[in-house]
Amino acid sequence: MKNLNQFVFILLLISWVSVAVAQKPKVTNAKIQELSAASGLKATIDGLVQKQTAPLWIGYRVPAAAKERTLCCFDWNNSNNGQNKCCMGCKLESEKGSFNGTSSDCAPPEPLPYAFVFIRAEEKQVQKVRAYSADCALDLAGLPLYWLEDVKPEQSVDLLAALAVSEGQDVTGYRKKDPARQAVMAIALHDVPAADAALEKLIQPGQRPSLRADVAFWLGVERGKRGLELLRKYVKDDKDEGLRKKGAFAFSQSKEPDAVKELISMAHQDPSPHVRGEAIFWMAQIGGRKEAQEITEAIENDPETEVKKKAVFALSQLHEGEGVPLLINVAKTNKNPAVRKQAMFWLGQSRDPRALEFFEQILTK
Repeated sequence: MKNLNQFVFILLLISWVSVAVAQKPKVTNAKIQELSAASGLKATIDGLVQKQTAPLWIGYRVPAAAKERTLCCFDWNNSNNGQNKCCMGCKLESEKGSFNGTSSDCAPPEPLPYAFVFIRAEEKQVQKVRAYSADCALDLAGLPLYWLEDVKPEQSVDLLAALAVSEGQDVTGYRKKDPARQAVMAIALHDVPAADAALEKLIQPGQRPSLRADVAFWLGVERGKRGLELLRKYVKDDKDEGLRKKGAFAFSQSKEPDAVKELISMAHQDPSPHVRGEAIFWMAQIGGRKEAQEITEAIENDPETEVKKKAVFALSQLHEGEGVPLLINVAKTNKNPAVRKQAMFWLGQSRDPRALEFFEQILTK
């Protein structure tokens, strides 16, 4: 029995160590020092930032919804000649030619319930904020990395929200030109109610337009049902036409079933033809029989020719050539000559055999 208990203890110990290791980023070429942020995240980071003028990185783990996503750098000009389209890792001191964003195409086989936030400081000011998933290998070019444990996610949200709203200002000693946009992304990743509350404050009409647009996007991508509710409340009927256009994209990124209904509603009812056209375009990117039908109805019923033409283009974007028969029908039957011409143009661009057959019929009559 004693040997059995020892064996069980060893297994538990191995399991605990494995989990602890797994919850730290894959970091190379860094001078790592671990610290506790139990006394407060902002106070801990302020102490590190104000301590030295040389560049340094600060990193910590936050809870994130376990979903298929990769937050990393995707370098199309790498040594593999672009053959590997998935995560190549990130060189945090260059990131040249790379994209720090989100992709589900390269997600790890088992989604993990956490992500990593990294903050770069130099000359006693925060200069960058980055967020990465656990599968992203990070090269810090020999710089110090202060890895923080005991971070309360609500304190992280508060810190990042301050960075997001203070672009171009000297608030709390942080330089804000670069961190603002990535701070919004990092907030959206936090799987805590405080993130929704912070994003709701950041999307208020009094905030700068670029910030509101960033928040709208991440509400759609990351915040699920609550994100959809906030998009309905603050974006769909906002006075700012530009924000509503961004909102159409945000609705298209949401995985909530009702998001498509909101997108369709914008395509039919928004007072701006530009917004209606944008909503139609993103409906096409979603694809599906219902979306195709709504796009076709827009071609028939929208009062603006430019919206009709954008809807024709949207048909050309439907997946796997689904729009070709619909375009042929538009080219044959629509009463508006500009719309018929647009349909003919996109049929020609499709290079689909059905389009070729249609042109042959026209030319041989």
